[in-house]
Amino acid sequence: MKDKQIKELIEREGERQKTAVNLIASENFASADTLDALGSVFTNKYAEGYPRGRYYGGNEVVDELEILCRKRALKLFNLSPKKWSVNVQPYSGSPANLAVYLGIVPKGGKIMGMTLEMGGHLTHGQKVSITGKIWKQIPYGVDKETERLDYEKIMSIAKKEKPFLIIAGATSYSRKIDFRKFRAIADEAGAYLMADISHIAGLIAGGAHPSPFPYADVVTTTTHKTLRGPRGALIFARKSEMRNSALSLADAVDKAVFPGIQGGPHMNQVAAIAVALEEAASPSFKKYAGQVMKNARVLADELKKKGWRIVSGGTDTHLFLVDTFEKGVSGKRASDKLEEAGIIVNKNVIPFDSRKPFDPSGIRVGTSAATTAGMKEKDMRAIAKRMDEILKHQ
Repeated sequence: MKDKQIKELIEREGERQKTAVNLIASENFASADTLDALGSVFTNKYAEGYPRGRYYGGNEVVDELEILCRKRALKLFNLSPKKWSVNVQPYSGSPANLAVYLGIVPKGGKIMGMTLEMGGHLTHGQKVSITGKIWKQIPYGVDKETERLDYEKIMSIAKKEKPFLIIAGATSYSRKIDFRKFRAIADEAGAYLMADISHIAGLIAGGAHPSPFPYADVVTTTTHKTLRGPRGALIFARKSEMRNSALSLADAVDKAVFPGIQGGPHMNQVAAIAVALEEAASPSFKKYAGQVMKNARVLADELKKKGWRIVSGGTDTHLFLVDTFEKGVSGKRASDKLEEAGIIVNKNVIPFDSRKPFDPSGIRVGTSAATTAGMKEKDMRAIAKRMDEILKHQ
């Protein structure tokens, strides 16, 4: 690389990633093949529109690429192309969620999602997000005692509020989500059901977590977390006709992505997603997904044995929350001290947190990247021991 300054920054970041223990739940390490596709000549092509319907010439190759990526996405999650469609163009998870709402929810309509402090995402209708400015969030959370979803209460809220769309999904909730129960809730309320599986898509693909596809109308996911691809997103939508519309859900989503909120897709990103999807279909990935779950359970259990309170008592996924403030250590200080020692986590609010998000009561811990780096149960025990030493003597 001729640009020495950028080359140096790339090398420094590469060294940081190699030497640090990455426990950021929303990060992973993409393969060399994925990175090759991301930096390929597809970067040069502007392909506004969809295959066989572009607004520019020279798209015969990228059309094949996008069609192949779609096929791989549907195959990975065992979906029939007669019943399901997938849009592979969203730039990332937030635009993907925004596109779903834009496509199927009337402006000002109600979307029911988990609140941020309980484990939800900004784009599930939070007021600081555009999703909370255009649509009205009907919030739900977790039970104060169990710190788990209370499906009966969620049902009660849904029946009362009658939201247009219910979102099942989270960004810092460590327990399995019962999509069957969410389907029953959506049916009772007369709502569409959207599953946001951005954090658990790789676990689902690897057979380590129940799938939402038998129950959801729309499913969104990022591609860079447990799916271990580039930063990007996918929107799966049923081809069934929308209520009071001649459009199918899939058509409405496609129109919302383009021309609704995006211009030309990043075809290099689509190529990299296609590579990651093929990798996720391999037997080794199934083994990887299982190991991610084992590592998370062991790490949470070991920290619990050392006296740290784990929110909801444990984990069923790749992540969990630690209530560090119970021992007088704020989430920010815990994150900072761990980073000084080469262990990377993120500060995070916990359910019913009395502290502010910039310096909350806990940290979020995830094992996807560490598992990609080859770590197993014995490493998790060693990491728990080191984390305990750092946080107790900070």
